[in-house]
Amino acid sequence: MLPRTPSFRLDGRRALVTGGTRGIGLGAAVALAEAGAAVTVAARTAGDIATVINEMADAGLAAEGVALDITDTETVRAFIEDVEPFQVLVNSAGTARHSSFADITPANYQTVMDLNLSATLFVSQAVVARLVKSDLSGSIIHISSQMGHVGGPSRALYSASKFAVEGLSKAMAIELGAHNIRVNTICPTFIETEMTAKSLGDPDFRAWVLSKIKLGRLGRVEDIMGPIVFLASDAAALVTGASLMVDGGWTAE
Repeated sequence: MLPRTPSFRLDGRRALVTGGTRGIGLGAAVALAEAGAAVTVAARTAGDIATVINEMADAGLAAEGVALDITDTETVRAFIEDVEPFQVLVNSAGTARHSSFADITPANYQTVMDLNLSATLFVSQAVVARLVKSDLSGSIIHISSQMGHVGGPSRALYSASKFAVEGLSKAMAIELGAHNIRVNTICPTFIETEMTAKSLGDPDFRAWVLSKIKLGRLGRVEDIMGPIVFLASDAAALVTGASLMVDGGWTAE
């Protein structure tokens, strides 16, 4: 009998996307909804959420939204405990405060670590608790970065946060495998988004970035959407503790 390709469909599964109103998070929300998931978009600003939900509805995609400060652990926990479990979580909310190592401030350190690491950990913890209690399998996807594997100029703080996410992901995968909850990271190169616009607006920096990307172009949000669906779906049923590099070959050397 011929083997059959596992499904990339996500029908009947609930998905939570943090930072889901722009950039990679928005791409994740759309991709998961296109694959059949019932998506909940979480972000700080209610107006941005309403805009995205309306646009997705116009496209025939099932989505709802919730205004949450995901660094407020207790509020996030209360929300997740009050709704049906999410079988897919995409931790996309993140921030950067780029400066030389010598110029990193305690305030910027706290801001970056609170969102990039602490929120990722505690949102995941709340989602996993519901899955374990309900005896459900799941897929946790952390949006990390190539800078979780290499360094770069003025990226010491950002890299530190993403290296930490990589370690968190692997440790989670070890602990949660017995519950059939998979945990992976996606590690993009520079994607053209609002977050990267300032850095990439510097011609010299842009040229350096392009010199490092072996495929010779910047990333697009669309480049991340397929990998998200893959890791969320049964097509990745044996993939956990992995880092999916979507970096155009940056880290190949």
